[in-house]
Amino acid sequence: MPTETAVFGGGCFWCIEAVFKRLAGVECAQSGYMGGHVDNPTYRQVCGGDTGHVEVVQVKFDPGVISYRDLLEVFFAVHDPTTLNRQGNDVGEQYRSVIYTTSDEQEKIAEETIAALNESKAFPEPIVTAVEPASKFYAAEDYHQEYYDNNRNQPYCQFIIAPKVAKLEKKFREKLRA
Repeated sequence: MPTETAVFGGGCFWCIEAVFKRLAGVECAQSGYMGGHVDNPTYRQVCGGDTGHVEVVQVKFDPGVISYRDLLEVFFAVHDPTTLNRQGNDVGEQYRSVIYTTSDEQEKIAEETIAALNESKAFPEPIVTAVEPASKFYAAEDYHQEYYDNNRNQPYCQFIIAPKVAKLEKKFREKLRA
């Protein structure tokens, strides 16, 4: 099977990248920006909230090893999909919960997953995660790539990202890289 691409926004891209890169079948998880109206945005511009971009992670994966549904399951487990334009202390449209789909099939699966999670009351509040067609992806600056692995001693990494990685390792052990 050829590699597929999925794009997720769930707050700070450092968190989402750190989680997805640990999954078997994920060939690449790259932090970047999507959904805005400025070409080649910088981190400073996106953080300013005026570009319309979201901090996202573009995931290239082998669907023969890990399915898109599996990626969605992990995505919903490691961030709060019920808060609009916010993840913890990260506030603004650039931190919104969004799934950018790269095919009609991804859109269908994402919508079905959200409906099932809402119906089962998996979260105390309704899911506000948007499902939108993917647009141009802009890779974030080099220092954002593999941020968690390169900066584990930073307080943000210890207190915000490490618990998400620990949750992944506990809840999705069978989906991790060997």
